[in-house]
Amino acid sequence: MIARPCDVLLWVSLAAAATPAFGQTGATDSRLTAKSMAVPDFSGVWAHPFLTGFEPPAAGPGPVLNRSRSRNGVANFQQLVGDYTNPILKPQAAEIVKKYGETSRAGVVSPTPSNQCWPGGVPYVFWDFLMQMFQTPDQITFVYRHGNEVRRVRMNEPHPAKLTPSWYGDSVGHYEGDTLVIDTVGIKNGPFAMVDMYGTPFTDKLHVVERYRLVDYEQAKDAIERNRKENFEPPGYGGAPYDPNDRGKVLQLTFTVEDAGVFTTPWTSSITYRRSTGEWTELICAENRREYYADKDTEVPHADKPDF
Repeated sequence: MIARPCDVLLWVSLAAAATPAFGQTGATDSRLTAKSMAVPDFSGVWAHPFLTGFEPPAAGPGPVLNRSRSRNGVANFQQLVGDYTNPILKPQAAEIVKKYGETSRAGVVSPTPSNQCWPGGVPYVFWDFLMQMFQTPDQITFVYRHGNEVRRVRMNEPHPAKLTPSWYGDSVGHYEGDTLVIDTVGIKNGPFAMVDMYGTPFTDKLHVVERYRLVDYEQAKDAIERNRKENFEPPGYGGAPYDPNDRGKVLQLTFTVEDAGVFTTPWTSSITYRRSTGEWTELICAENRREYYADKDTEVPHADKPDF
C-alpha cells in the first residue's frame, strides 16, 4: 500500500520526535519536514480565456498549431486548419489533420467535441475557458466550464491491471514537492474524439502526464506571451474574467502527450491559468441543437434504446 502524503508526514514527524538526528533537535527536524512536504493549494476557479489551442513550448516538439491566421497574426478560430506538416505527426495522422483543415477552409464548420456536446477527454479539454479544482487527500476533482465535464483523479494509487476506457481516462496523481503530477491512460475514443481542435486523432495508446505548479507571474511571463501571440483572446475574456494587471501567483499546467499510434515522438505544451475574478458560470451545451450556420442539428449524444 502506498501511503498518502498526510500519512507520510505524520510518520516522519513522529519518527523525528522520537529519534533526533545528530546535531539537531526533534522539533527542528519535524518543522523542516513539514515545510518540505507541504501540499500546495490549487483549489479555486482558474481562467484560461483563449481559443483554438495550447501554448507552444519555448523549444522542442510541440502541439499542432493553426495554419490559418488572422490579420494580427494569431490563430484564426473561424478556420481550424491544423499544421499537418508538424513532424510530430505520423503520415496517417497528418492526412487526417489535412482533410479536417480542408473542410474548415471550405467554410464548413468542422465538428469538435465542444460544438457537438460530446465529452472532450484529455488533453482536448484543457483549452476550456474556466476550470475549477477541488482538492482532498484522496482525490482531486476538476470541473470544466460546461459543468457536466468532470474529471476525478485518485491520489497515490496505481492504474488498475484491467482498465475499461472512459471519456476522461483513468487518472492517478501524486505530489512531487510543490508539483501535482497526474498520469492518465485509457481514454475512450468516441465519434468526435480528438487531441485538439484541429482533428488530431489518438489511439488506445494515448498517455498524458500533467504537472501543475503555482509559479510567480514573472516565471510564467514567457509562456503567457507565447500564448497571446499564438491564440485568440475573445473580447470580455471569453466568459473567463481575470485581472490582467494581477502579478500574483498563476497556475501553470505543463503536459506531455505520447501515442505511438499517432505521434513520432512525445510532445509538450502548457496552459497558464490566472485566478478568475468572476462567478462560476455553467453552460448547457445541448439546449439548442440547431446549427443555424450549417442548417443542421448538432449530433449530440443520444440513446437509440433504453440502457436498462
